[in-house]
Amino acid sequence: MKTISTLFLSFTMSVIPAAAAVTVSSPANDAVVTSPFNLSANASACSSQNISAMGYSLDNSSDTTIVDSSSVNAQVQAATGSHTVHVKAWGNEGAVCVTDVAISVDPVTTSLTSAPAIASNAISVSNIQALANWHAGVDSSQSGGANGVTILSNSPSMSGNSRKFTTVYSSYGDERYSASFGDDTTSTNFLYDAWIYVAGPSSDIANVEMDMNQVMANRETVIFGFQCDGWTGTWDYTANIGSPLIPVDRWLHSTASCNPRNWKTNAWHHVEVSYSRDSDGNVTYKSVWFDGAESIINATVPSAFALGWAPTLLTNFQVDGATSGSGSSTVYLDELTVYRW
Repeated sequence: MKTISTLFLSFTMSVIPAAAAVTVSSPANDAVVTSPFNLSANASACSSQNISAMGYSLDNSSDTTIVDSSSVNAQVQAATGSHTVHVKAWGNEGAVCVTDVAISVDPVTTSLTSAPAIASNAISVSNIQALANWHAGVDSSQSGGANGVTILSNSPSMSGNSRKFTTVYSSYGDERYSASFGDDTTSTNFLYDAWIYVAGPSSDIANVEMDMNQVMANRETVIFGFQCDGWTGTWDYTANIGSPLIPVDRWLHSTASCNPRNWKTNAWHHVEVSYSRDSDGNVTYKSVWFDGAESIINATVPSAFALGWAPTLLTNFQVDGATSGSGSSTVYLDELTVYRW
């Protein structure tokens, strides 16, 4: 990306109403978002001209961030309050088309300076993605089909041992990748810390799910389910709305924004999720940090299941398909660390 002055553009190009030229898929008009928020837009033509570049600016800023392509997929920082996002496309003969989107940045769920709290006595298991016991399987609770392969990769990688997940799906199918990394029946506080890389394009990805399971001393399994939901554009968490013996697992939507299709592709993103549980398996989802920006969840739900498992700590990584046809995705996971205390 590069930043140039819109004043210079005004001398050489005339601004043409956007009509259907610029399509903004996220955020929606009048949306309440957290900062940074996902900006996703595309343009097919401007005043019958081929698109040479796109860009965006906020409010009355004289600077426009230019993207040398016919689409925008960016994380945009904005202060708390109301803003207008100007999304722009330039034709190859000088036309300019603009779509304006009104947003409001929520002060309650956004923090740009905080960091996850980790107790001094915390136990950590790092580089979980490099363990040899990862295996793949279709999530039988979902529709469609999928086939997945996972291998270690040194590129792209931050540690030199990232884990590559290649998934081929049909009819919204999804593949679940799992690995156990120990056992601990007594810890009640956790921080899931990972770096995720989505290889472009990301159009075939509906959700990216990052779970952890713990068997408690009473042999019930607590499911800490968490995902970035491309259907609702939110961070989601799971709850057992039934009972441990007759479980009914449900995804619940937070007010914090997330859509994996809006993540910048071919780049590493830092995801940190903080949660805890009580002795009955009630889970409190505290916060999620995406690339250093915190979104507060602050939700407590029952999440104990009588599965008959032996003591274990288990992590799942799942990629869901986004279309009724067929598609594929490639996602990398690196420096996966789980802290517990």
